Amino acid sequence: MTAKPPKLNLPLLVLARVCTTAVFMVFPACLSVLRSEWEMTATQAGLIQGGFTVAMAVSLLAASFLCDRCGARRVFTLSAAASALAALAAAAFARDFTSGLITMSLIGLTQGGTYTPAIMLASSNAPAARKNAAVGWVLAGMSAGYVVSIILSNLMLDLTDYRAAFLSAAVLTAAGGLFSYLSVRHAKDIEAAAKSAASALSPGQRRNSRLLILGYIGHTWELLGMWAWVPAFLVAALSGASGMSAVELGIWTALALHLSGFFASFLSGMAADKLGTRRVLIGFALLGCVCSASVGWAASMPPSLLILLIALYGFATIGDSAVLSSAMTDAVPPGYLGRALGVRSVLGIGAGAIAPVNFGMVLDAAPATAAWGLGFLTLAAGGLLAFCCACALPSPSRVALKLHT
Repeated sequence: MTAKPPKLNLPLLVLARVCTTAVFMVFPACLSVLRSEWEMTATQAGLIQGGFTVAMAVSLLAASFLCDRCGARRVFTLSAAASALAALAAAAFARDFTSGLITMSLIGLTQGGTYTPAIMLASSNAPAARKNAAVGWVLAGMSAGYVVSIILSNLMLDLTDYRAAFLSAAVLTAAGGLFSYLSVRHAKDIEAAAKSAASALSPGQRRNSRLLILGYIGHTWELLGMWAWVPAFLVAALSGASGMSAVELGIWTALALHLSGFFASFLSGMAADKLGTRRVLIGFALLGCVCSASVGWAASMPPSLLILLIALYGFATIGDSAVLSSAMTDAVPPGYLGRALGVRSVLGIGAGAIAPVNFGMVLDAAPATAAWGLGFLTLAAGGLLAFCCACALPSPSRVALKLHT
């Protein structure tokens, strides 16, 4: 009897990403309540989000190196199971700044192990002509998870309290662990490499990978800072003037911020397959930079226009994520992809961890009339860096960067 060929269940993998990342935005979604309940300053709130991000960067590095040695499939499934346990721990024990910092850091420490392996598995199991789109769909699943996270959190806040928000997210994360295993159990894995990564890369590949890593640093600075503070910004801007309930505001926040990101993820991947990596990266980076420089000054806009602006902001800042990731899979040989993505993660997400803290410090120090505008302006620097790096990539590039230069 002939064995079945390796095959990734991409739709189930996307569903797994939706469920596993349902815990990702619980803290930002509950932030306006938690600052009061836990008696936190804006800087302390930024420290919790920063702790989550630093822990995620550490796990991204560890998971990426383990993928090259143990295989992406095993790392992915074990990390998904650990994510469920960490989410349950947060639901049970997060009751103040200290416990929140510890449990959110634990969640970050486990979530990172599901990110890089998912990208590697999607990339290695997809046809070459649809690689960007496959990675885009995986990241779109994550954006959908963020939508679920924000809506569910606000619903629980309205019905009960923040504890129920953390618990409901933990239940979904546990389901994500099961779906993660089922989606990849028959997938083709990436074998470990025998040579050193340095000897395997040509000068052109090294240049391209460095530009992509620098671009990723700018991307994550802008994206993670925006994710951490936009929900609180919308609460401050809309809760009084719009007459919205907490649930309504949460739904609109999720739709504006992350449903737009859902579409951006797979549309940008499809666009990169057709138009080339460089063009897509330039467009999204420039748009994100403009949005970061503008949105903080727009709090007095009519609610409908402000929500549309946030939707455009969410679309712009997440749109280049899938393309940056798939471009790395083309710039680096498969056997060394894990460690390359790991280095990228530490530098990029490590820098991105500083963004929420920096934003909070600006928010605490700046005059009230300019605080949000100046806070978001600090994020525009990341978009500018991503734009410059994208412009420096080789041109023309009708498809993703080639392995051999």
